[in-house]
Amino acid sequence: MGKLKIGIIGCGGIANQKHFPALSLFKNECEMVAFCDIVIERAEKAAKEFGAEDAKVYEDYRELLKDESIDIVHVLTPNVMHSPITVAAFEAGKNVMCEKPMAHNTEAAQKMMDAWKKSGKKFTIAYQNRFREEVQSLHKACQKEELGDIYFAKAHAIRRRAVPTWGVFPDKSQQGGGPLIDIGTHALDITLWMMNNYKPVSVTGSVFNKLGELPEAVEGNMFGPWDPETFEVEDSAFGYVKMENGATIFIESSWALNVLESKEAATTLCGTKAGAQINAGMSYKSNELIYNKNHNGILVEEKNSPSGNIAYFEGGSNSPEALEAKQWLDAVKNEKEPLVKPEEAFVVTKILDAIYKSAETGKEVVFENEAETVSTSSK
Repeated sequence: MGKLKIGIIGCGGIANQKHFPALSLFKNECEMVAFCDIVIERAEKAAKEFGAEDAKVYEDYRELLKDESIDIVHVLTPNVMHSPITVAAFEAGKNVMCEKPMAHNTEAAQKMMDAWKKSGKKFTIAYQNRFREEVQSLHKACQKEELGDIYFAKAHAIRRRAVPTWGVFPDKSQQGGGPLIDIGTHALDITLWMMNNYKPVSVTGSVFNKLGELPEAVEGNMFGPWDPETFEVEDSAFGYVKMENGATIFIESSWALNVLESKEAATTLCGTKAGAQINAGMSYKSNELIYNKNHNGILVEEKNSPSGNIAYFEGGSNSPEALEAKQWLDAVKNEKEPLVKPEEAFVVTKILDAIYKSAETGKEVVFENEAETVSTSSK
């Protein structure tokens, strides 16, 4: 097989900050041959800066998918378009990498899963934080059962004031939600992956928009003031998940919350042999991995502090974004399983969707034999 030919659908921020630079590091393995965006100028700019010499430009993704030479499609659009584009891409015989989250709700994600299973193609979701050095290290420890039975965990995605003020982030009709679906999804993915536990039985959630609609709250936002009049999503959300084996997970997420510590794409794990936590986010100069356990009769901590920044592409071939791209290309070219499996990403979306539904109804969401029900007892 020669160079893999990639078509890009969505040429906005995540494409330019993450996918284009990462894929450009592997010019011997792939080439970006087609670019599509509803704002045609963005596609034209991307084709000029990152595309192959004869790269094509489209305004309609359906036209791009007609190109039989394209092997892979990267779906990098707002969340609500992930499902219809991915389904269409599988029907067109393409391998698909879709940006996180898989979809804006469970129903849309299920359509993606059904189309994938029929296609026989490769499918993955872009959870690049799995490729961070300290995340990989902790996962190896969990695989070796060094923490024992992990029965309680926290998924952290907390920002003090970092509301994104570009793109369609505050638009619920485009994104499906706010920080929970945006950054909470990364923290939950890491946590479930560490626990190797993908069987939730019930979810209880709370969702707030206390600061997003307050004009005075915009002061101090690191990305500049947002518009309270167009802020349609939550500014914070929290969830409590019970798993089939009795384990529990607490999820916390916010773009704006009056707290001192900002902790993002981070996790805390409590096991029978030891505990561990990853500290990452705006309150930390570098990502930390800390183990805690009983050693010869005293409680001890073991701390590792690798360098790196989870938020922005650093350009190196060992960055999480580059490693994600490399393994994905290898999976397609050599018929390997991608690190982020669709089944795992589906459960992340299922839990996030349940948190929103629980908050809306004021009741616990219960999963019974894959059928979702809402408990009759209020929270």
